[in-house]
Amino acid sequence: MSLALPSNNLLSAIAVFALGTGYFPLLAQELQLPPRPETAPTGSQFVKQITSLPLAQREQQIIAQVSLGNVPKFLRSLQPVQVTNSLNGITNAATFYVTPDYLAIGSDEDYFLAPISPETGQILADQLKCLLPTRKMVDDIYAAAPLKLIPAPIPPSPAMTSVEVFNQHNSIVRTQRLEQLKLYPLGTLVAGHQKDVVVSSRLTNAPGKVAIYGWHQTNGNPIQPLYLGHASSWVDYSQCTRLVLQDIIVNGKPNTLSAALADPSLAPLFSDEGPIPNPRYLDKKPLSPTIHSLADFEKAPFFNERTASFTIDHGVKIHINAPAQEALASKQKTRLIFYALPNGNTTAQTIGKSSDPTEDWHFNIQHIGAQTRFLRELMPDTAVIIVYLENELLSWPSWRKQFGDKSIPQIISGVQKIISRPETEIVLSGHSGGGSFIFGYLNSLNSIPNEIVRIAFLDSNYAYDPSLGHKYKLVNWLSATSSHFLSVLAYDDASALLDGKSFVSARGGTWGRSHAMLNDLGEMFPFVTKTNSQLETHTALDGRIQFLLKPNPERKIYHSIQVELNGFIQAMLSGTPLEGKNYEYFGPRSYSKWIPPAETPSSNSFPANSPASLKSDSAPQ
Repeated sequence: MSLALPSNNLLSAIAVFALGTGYFPLLAQELQLPPRPETAPTGSQFVKQITSLPLAQREQQIIAQVSLGNVPKFLRSLQPVQVTNSLNGITNAATFYVTPDYLAIGSDEDYFLAPISPETGQILADQLKCLLPTRKMVDDIYAAAPLKLIPAPIPPSPAMTSVEVFNQHNSIVRTQRLEQLKLYPLGTLVAGHQKDVVVSSRLTNAPGKVAIYGWHQTNGNPIQPLYLGHASSWVDYSQCTRLVLQDIIVNGKPNTLSAALADPSLAPLFSDEGPIPNPRYLDKKPLSPTIHSLADFEKAPFFNERTASFTIDHGVKIHINAPAQEALASKQKTRLIFYALPNGNTTAQTIGKSSDPTEDWHFNIQHIGAQTRFLRELMPDTAVIIVYLENELLSWPSWRKQFGDKSIPQIISGVQKIISRPETEIVLSGHSGGGSFIFGYLNSLNSIPNEIVRIAFLDSNYAYDPSLGHKYKLVNWLSATSSHFLSVLAYDDASALLDGKSFVSARGGTWGRSHAMLNDLGEMFPFVTKTNSQLETHTALDGRIQFLLKPNPERKIYHSIQVELNGFIQAMLSGTPLEGKNYEYFGPRSYSKWIPPAETPSSNSFPANSPASLKSDSAPQ
């Protein structure tokens, strides 16, 4: 079953008819959200869930709730705002559509107006085909609102950025709103009770800042002039986000708000700052200042490969390995594989090389470089390019706790721009804590893009959580086309012992998370199960979904052995005609001829950290 979004086909048909007749009524527009789940938390319940969370995790939860549809019903029907102006003797008229109140989590009976950062607001706006308003639009919304609430400031204090104060102010505003409910039912356009996060032409010269404006008093003057003094990470109780639909009507014709804001002749309808060509947050400089395309890659010392390495914001280290230029020219398709590193491992160690007992053992436990070369030999018509994703904390779970999920899609899209080849298919994969990167990507999007053709968890699905929408996002993605594959490799880590002690719970390890994921997907897809002493094999959709789960009566640690014994190859080929060709999962290494010699310089990727500073990846953090 696919979780379908509402369609605007009927609205489009009405619009076409209206244009044809010269009459254009104010159409009711809807946010494209799934129905609110019956089990979704109310606003009060959600406040309790996020009160103790840091900003990054709090906003991750907000994105997840909106993606699941946990938004009040009244907030979904957008309200029209009409504007006119005269320029060079020409009168222009436009209608734009806004949410009747600020972004909220919960039900009509119990909702929470959620203060969020501009980056999170932009992510949600992108998902819902919206923009954030300009200063002029906030003024126009206030003028058009039938219900104007009186601002209720709370005295400034360090606590003003806490959820407790957010909730306190919500209660004040909720009391004001209930007093007006008979005259102005929910869904009425309301303004005056919050400041707005806005887009502004001044943001071009103020990177990393948030633009705030509004909180209109009853005399029509805002308490907060346009202000860009706070960093974008500043979120207090008074600032909220109102969404504006991209689709607008200008002079009786359909248009988009972003196009109108960039047009000098139309921008004055929506902006008092002149044109705003890029009315959004999140857009940043190129991923790398020196690596712009495959032509900028350097020749690697072995296997006729080319590589590029660079570090971006928040200590993310990216190393790309591609075939030589002449080999790329002969390939029809491109398979772009993102491999998020396991906890405690560097890129050089993950790539692997021949080593002796005196060297750090991390160089001889994964060999993703050699397994990638095996894939290239097996797939001669496909350019296999692999992207190693490391961070300075050597742990994607720790990195996400500190920086959140917002920038993860930009990492993926930034590398795509560098590669820039036709017919490029994307694979997301990772080992150990690397799976956290994949779930962070899922959390940042309303749905998984079709260009993602495979998701592979190599003993790495610890962060699977259906309450964050992972189940339905995977179901919808797998249902969208027969070219989407899911591979899950895990072992019974709940039985494994480290120094004679268990190190993961039955529920929290990959054994428990894999069975939870399997049970959830089994509600949508019929699985075929085969079991022997070595593996539990669960497949669905003609093999496009595959769980390979290894029992563990000996109570051993197979965390990295799964990868070493052809696990990466298996995860890349499951469900295809090439599965099992020239290799065996949990069999001998099939890629030995592709392992570089011991003297391979670590400068071929990022320098390896001192072994004493590394944490063992035998047990996830």
